[in-house]
Amino acid sequence: MSLLWDDPIAQTLEPVKETKDDKKSSRKIEVSNQTDAVVGLTGFEDIQTGAGRIQVDDKKIINCRADLNQLVPFKYDWAWSKYLSACNNHWMPQEINMTSDIELWKSEDGLTDDERMVIERNLGFFSTADSLVANNLVLAVYKHITNPECRQYLLRQAFEEAIHTHAYQYCIESLGLDEGRLFNMYREVPSVATKSQWALPYTQSLGDINFKTGTPENDQRLLRDLIAFYVVFEGIFFYVGFTQILSMGRRNKMTGVAEQFQYILRDESMHMNFGIDVINQIKVENPHLWTEDFKKDMVKLVLEGVELETKYAYDTLPRGILGLNAPMFEEYLHYIANRRLAQIGLPEEFVGAKNPFPWMSEVLDLKKEKNFFETRVTEYQTGGALSW
Repeated sequence: MSLLWDDPIAQTLEPVKETKDDKKSSRKIEVSNQTDAVVGLTGFEDIQTGAGRIQVDDKKIINCRADLNQLVPFKYDWAWSKYLSACNNHWMPQEINMTSDIELWKSEDGLTDDERMVIERNLGFFSTADSLVANNLVLAVYKHITNPECRQYLLRQAFEEAIHTHAYQYCIESLGLDEGRLFNMYREVPSVATKSQWALPYTQSLGDINFKTGTPENDQRLLRDLIAFYVVFEGIFFYVGFTQILSMGRRNKMTGVAEQFQYILRDESMHMNFGIDVINQIKVENPHLWTEDFKKDMVKLVLEGVELETKYAYDTLPRGILGLNAPMFEEYLHYIANRRLAQIGLPEEFVGAKNPFPWMSEVLDLKKEKNFFETRVTEYQTGGALSW
């Protein structure tokens, strides 16, 4: 499996190695799929008194038949490590000072109309986007991932999505914006609505009460929907908005909103990396799912995402603002799409695409220091050393 490890936007992923046990597991699943569906457990099964203890080799990402209520022994250390890192990175929106943002927003000549639209459109999109992601995790993905350490991270991710929605609400409230208009933007503004409409069927698919994994068709459906949310929705749809807001922060405008987005970007980068690790582990354990036709479909999925996000870039920057214009974002999305495709083992589609915003990698450099009394350090933790 060939993955790209030098992505300055997505932090380093841990390689997923195929072991003899993985090969045996995938063979067993493949044989079972040909005869009878291997339906994974949920965690609500009756307790089998006197049953033997769980072994590492009993555990699988999907279609696991082992007791899901037993966290240990760990099989996927990368999942547990990401859970611990996420817990260390806890933050709350109210901890960020919004005073200068409020003053600038109320100033008649502080921001241009185009800059105000960038702020409002992105707060409008993100205010409901993270709710869609949370619903996808809690109502759809969680019940089909049959590994307790991965589920542990999903629970933490769901909480972080709630923090992000809270952060957008806090920004909107602080600036005195029309909450109803911004939260309803995903049903009123076409470029915002199309992204949400694109993502929703993938949640509805997995949330279907009649849907169960255990057949090649349904397992591919799960894999497709994971790619749709982790690779496209969180890995492509978020990056135009992140870049636009963080660019304003670099010009010392709306620094409080920009700092909120910087924390959120850090969290979302970890979410995406976890999802890509899950996708790649499913591929290792179920190689029969990764067919040539399926790979072509996944490339189309990513390209659809690029097209929708490009339209969003042109909508939010019809004239461009200092240092930013829509064609730059089109190039940026081609660059990001190449990274995402490579991370899940697919060929790059945009030859020679460059990153027009190299400073975005600096934004994710968690080693830089800030004056704690002026603004919180980006790598603020509740304890322990931060590890991506």
